[in-house]
Amino acid sequence: MTTALAGTAEFRTLLEEELGLYLEEEDLDRPLDDFPDWDSVLLLRLVTVVERVVGRRIPVADLLEVRTFRQMHQVVTEP
Repeated sequence: MTTALAGTAEFRTLLEEELGLYLEEEDLDRPLDDFPDWDSVLLLRLVTVVERVVGRRIPVADLLEVRTFRQMHQVVTEP
């Protein structure tokens, strides 16, 4: 696991600073459909930012299958 995004707090900060998404810890378990601003463009922006932060490619196909931001965090922090 990368230390840059090891915790959900770091991940939430990245979502806020890079994408303008403000999430509380409990929001991480809500379905992505509950966030009207979330779309495929933001997903691609997130992939670009996370790849820069962690220094490796992120499997976009895996991200397309997630249903919550917590699941997304797990995908981006997997070794």
